[in-house]
Amino acid sequence: MKVIGFIGASGTGKSHHALDVAYDHHISCIIDDGLLIYQNRIVAGRSAKEETNRMKAVRRAIFLQKEHAQSVKEALDELQPDQLLILGTSKHMIHRICEALELPEADSYIRIEDVSCPVEIEKARTIRINEGKHIIPVPTMELKPRFRGYLLAPIHSLLTRRNQKAPDFEHSVVRPVFSYYGKLTFSNEMLEHLIIHRLRQIGGLAKVNRLRIDKNRESEGNGLAVFLVVTVYYGENLKKLMSTIKKGLQQDIEYTTGMSFEILKITVRGVVLR
Repeated sequence: MKVIGFIGASGTGKSHHALDVAYDHHISCIIDDGLLIYQNRIVAGRSAKEETNRMKAVRRAIFLQKEHAQSVKEALDELQPDQLLILGTSKHMIHRICEALELPEADSYIRIEDVSCPVEIEKARTIRINEGKHIIPVPTMELKPRFRGYLLAPIHSLLTRRNQKAPDFEHSVVRPVFSYYGKLTFSNEMLEHLIIHRLRQIGGLAKVNRLRIDKNRESEGNGLAVFLVVTVYYGENLKKLMSTIKKGLQQDIEYTTGMSFEILKITVRGVVLR
């Protein structure tokens, strides 16, 4: 296996350019921040961006946890790629990753300055520092099961080379817990207003008798549990109405706050005529 290191300081846009670099060099496997990515899909590992502080994130990125390293080694043994692109902030970091995963040393290195101009690098730094946003080089739908409760958004990379358009790679933007941007909190009162606003737009509900919001105690992230007691109008299809409520609340809560909507329990207290 040939290992190629992709080097750049933190926040300079390595992850944003990773798929383009891999495409140019016919590389199907990428290691980035604790994840093994194969053909634009996560096949093993856990993202350092899921960690709660910077020290844990660094340890995750260089595979210091044995179980984490073992899962990636097993996936690489199964895939047997000809080439592997490893992202890191320095040659030393690439060396640490190769050592942890029992890989050969990097055969060559590509620097972020080789693929990105100073203006783009500075823009990437500004976004990282001011907004705390990180890129992960996989589609957002690939990340959602792993990053439930995080602020996620898709971003596309379109580069033109020698009058030929490269594939449209989708990346994902995630704001980790340890973001420079700081901690983002939402009060229960704000969440109640958000939920009531959505429920008032649903025609089959006559009244919201009671609303309680709690944290899902079984969730590893910031998952929400919502408990409703409602009165509905006579003649409503309850199954369809409950589905409408669930979809509406999930869309509003997850899009607005980034928190995952995990539990919804609805009790119908009464039925009234219109």
